[in-house]
This record gives sequence, structure tokens and C-alpha cells, in this order.
Amino acid sequence: MKLIDPHVHMSARTTDDYEAMAAAGVVAVIEPAFWLGQPRTTVGSFIDYYSSLIGWERFRAAQFGISHYCTIGLNSKEANNEALAEEVMDILPRFLLKEGVVAVGEIGYDEQSDAEDKYFRAQLELAKELSMPVMIHTPHRDKKRGTSRSMDVCLEHGLEPSSVIVDHNNEETVRETLERGFWAAFTIYPKTKMGNERMVEVVRQYGSDRIIVDSSADWGVSDPMAVPKVARLMVDRGIDANDIHLTCYQNALAAYGPSGQFNESDWLAPAPIDQRTLFEDNSVLRGQDPRVDENDVKDAAVA
Repeated sequence: MKLIDPHVHMSARTTDDYEAMAAAGVVAVIEPAFWLGQPRTTVGSFIDYYSSLIGWERFRAAQFGISHYCTIGLNSKEANNEALAEEVMDILPRFLLKEGVVAVGEIGYDEQSDAEDKYFRAQLELAKELSMPVMIHTPHRDKKRGTSRSMDVCLEHGLEPSSVIVDHNNEETVRETLERGFWAAFTIYPKTKMGNERMVEVVRQYGSDRIIVDSSADWGVSDPMAVPKVARLMVDRGIDANDIHLTCYQNALAAYGPSGQFNESDWLAPAPIDQRTLFEDNSVLRGQDPRVDENDVKDAAVA
């Protein structure tokens, strides 16, 4: 079973996670830009972070057989520093046009402040200008109102619901999200938000149309194996195989594919793994023997 995790913060994870995900069938990941756990204080910090998402992290994932993509945006928690937010808005366009960037995101609301609203709207306009999908971060507090407001604002700015992925859904928000025509994504956590069993019941109740499963694994208590675990549980609970395929693979491809950057051919015909390869003189290895898929390398050379 091929799987996609379309919301996972791999910069906060280890190479062991990449190896385990690949072994479980994950072929591609999308890493949304988000905050570090503490505020950044200069625009240079954002530049270095965005550069790592389109550079080092893309390389690191490929060293373990996973295709890595990202979204670029100003996170809602950091939109409240308006002076810094203005500087970040100036640099966003040049990063959004880079290879492997599949959406503007994750953007939206946290405290639902005036500043968050201002920069959410500005980034929606940027997405319209660049004809890019949008990944919405719905707030952890007052979620139902924040989710409705996020969709209202997207429609005010003339975005098609089919171009907007509303993430961090739960049982309170899923019906409205689907009824209004948006993509409904769910972040699966070990102890909070949506759990594996609850996710299975959502799919049982609502089916698989426009529903996406992801992990949102980051530097906190989270699980980069959430998508494989949900897929296995759906099998065990008798969910139809097509519903599993759609929610854990195909819907993510359909949602982010319009960016022109998220292509199935990238992982169906991948470059061979050669861990002797360096990125700016750096290796993923620490004195260990590199993995080199010799047969694939030779085949590629002959072809």
C-alpha cells in the first residue's frame, strides 16, 4: 500500500523516522512551514528556515527513498509581530516559486487577532496571484468558529473551495467543511486532537470524498507513523479499500497536484538511492556505511 503524509514537520524528526515511514509504505511527504516553538526574531531566520525546506530537507528525505515537498507561508502565531511579518511578506514570493513548493501554508488563525487576519488575507491574495493551493491551519482554541471564519475569508477573497485544504479538522468541523466544498484534512495525534479510532469513524460516517489523513508530526508529542497506523486500522475495521486509498493517498495528490509540483511520477519512477551523495558537502551519515542501490544505479547508467 502506497501512502502519502501531506502534513508532517520532518525538520523536527530523525532519520529513523524517515526509514520507518518508508518501510511502512510512505512514498511522499509534504512539510508545511510552521513555527519553531519559540518566536523567530529576524527575517534572516525565516530565510534560512524556508531555504532548508526546499534544500537540505528535500535531499535528506530522498536519501531514504521518500519524495519531499513543502508549503511556504507565515504561520499565524508569528503574524502578530507585525514589523517582522511585513519583512516576511516581502520574501515569500521568491520562495513560493521554488521547486517542490506545493501550496501557500500553513496559514490562518491562532488567537484570531486582527494581525492574524491581516496577514492571512494578504497570503490568500498571494495564492490567488500565483494560482497556488492553500493549506489552512485552523485554531486549536475556539476551533469551530475559527474554521468557519477561515472558510468565509477564503470565499471573500474569491478562492475556489477546491483549492483550499482545511487542516486540523475534528468531528465538530468536518460536516461544514465538506458541505462548503473544501478539502477536510485531519491531523492524527497519539493523545489529543484526532486519534486513530476517531479517524476511522469519521471515514465510516462521511466516506472518503475530500477527506485527507495526515500526522502533523513535529517536535512535540506526535507520531510520524500516524498515516500507516490509520490505514492499517481501517483495514482491520472493514473500511473499503478504495476509501483507504483515497484518504491516505489519492486525495492528497488531487488536492496539491494543481500546483504543478506534486507529481506521482516522482515516486513511481524515483532516482536510485545513493547515500554517498552530498548536499553542500554534508551527508546524512555519521560514519556509517552508505546505502547504495547498485542495481538501480547500473540500470540508470545503461538507460
